[in-house]
Parts: sequence; C-alpha cells; structure tokens
Amino acid sequence: MARKKVEKRVTKSDFLRKALDKNPDLDLGQINRRWAKAGHPGEISSALYYKVRRDLDIRTEWTWAPKEEKPAGTKSPQVTGTVYQLKVTLRDIRPPVWRRLQVPDCSLAKLHEAIQVAMGWANYHLYSFEVGDESYTDPRGAAELDMEDAGRVRLSDIIPREKARFGYTYDFGDNWDHEVLVEKVLPPGEGLAYPACVDGKRACPPEDVGGPWGYAEFFDAIRDPGHEQHEELLEWAGGEFDPEAFDLEGINKQLRRLKC
Repeated sequence: MARKKVEKRVTKSDFLRKALDKNPDLDLGQINRRWAKAGHPGEISSALYYKVRRDLDIRTEWTWAPKEEKPAGTKSPQVTGTVYQLKVTLRDIRPPVWRRLQVPDCSLAKLHEAIQVAMGWANYHLYSFEVGDESYTDPRGAAELDMEDAGRVRLSDIIPREKARFGYTYDFGDNWDHEVLVEKVLPPGEGLAYPACVDGKRACPPEDVGGPWGYAEFFDAIRDPGHEQHEELLEWAGGEFDPEAFDLEGINKQLRRLKC
C-alpha cells in the first residue's frame, strides 16, 4: 500500500511572499482571509506583513515619493535655511535604541514620516508629538483626538533653542514613547540631501509586540531555543530578529525618497 504523501508545511512568510509577489496591493485583512480560506490556523501578524513587504521592496504610499529616486549626494532644492540635528531615543528599552537625524525645517507630520523610516516602524498606527502643554497628531485625526494638526506646525515653531526636548509617541496601544533632543541647529551642508540619518544603534522592536514589557518577553523567548514560545514568536517576527541590526545605508536610501 502506497504511503500518503506528506505535504510540506507552508510557513506564514512563504505564504506572504507568494501572495504579495502576485499582488503587492493586498492589505493585511485580505491576506488573512486568504490564509484562513486555505485552512491554515491562526493569523499573520502585521509585523510579519510589513517585514515581508520591506523584504520585497514593495512601496508604501505614505512613504515613497514618485518612482524616480533622488540620487545620493544631491542637494535637496527645498533646503535653503535651517537644518535640525535631532537625536530620537526610544524610551524604556535597554540597551537604548536611537537614531540621529538631520532634517530641514519641515512640518511635524513630515518629521513623523522621517522618524518612522529611520526607526524602522511601519506607520500604520496613530502618533502624537508632545510639546509643552500641546499635542499634535495626524491631520486626518486631529479634531477627533482633540489635538492640533501636525501638518500645520513646523519645527521652527516649536524649537526655541538647541538642547530643547519634546516627545513623540507611536501606537497608542503599545505606547512607544520617544524622546526627541535638539542637538544642533545647522546650516544646510553643501551637496547633502535631507532628511538624513547620520548615526544610530539597534533595531526597533517588532510592531504589535506589546510595548516595552511585551518586547522584553518576546526577546526572552526568541533567544532561548528551549522556550515554549520560541518557534511561534520567531515565525511571528518573520523567521529572524536581530536586536543589534542597524542598516544606515538602507535607512538613508528610504529617506531620500521622502517628500520632506
């Protein structure tokens, strides 16, 4: 009697790559409906979804400018005045995750986009900037959240001097708090494009991991092969996660595509 052929287990990463290769416009809801229809258990996480999109170099509309990328080393025509050097540090994470950015006098909404790219977030949650007693958020949700419109406020409106600090919160569920320190106020560099990341350390946590405490539990599990959730959480994160990863060149390649 012939033995029944055992089908190869389909991983979530492989399923995602195949689906997005065929149709890069599929959103996470559509992907998960297809996953369930195929008889697979559980759901594909947003963290894995956006990781595979990045791996496949699928453009995300909020991030990318028109297809032509500005060549490296060309000066942005918009930058004729002040450039701010900002150190963005993720709070409550040790060792620290941080980025050093140089940005023109842009709106807070544009600064949000630059921070998302530089840190490695996926920009599908709400955000806010906290400056003194004022809070600023996405123009589309400002009225509903009783906050000011981040698209109408520029850095020069809120930065009184070097060494000033303000807050940036991403994802009101996981509540990722960042400190933004104004390190320097500079003239534009000759032949440089902005925004730019000039330094940084470590990878930001996966999306939807549960905030700083959820990240600590996640990290304990993935670094211990004997942990009961080791394989499950590793696959949820896309098959691998290196907390020390920091790709300066890759970050700047994406930043050059921003309309800032």
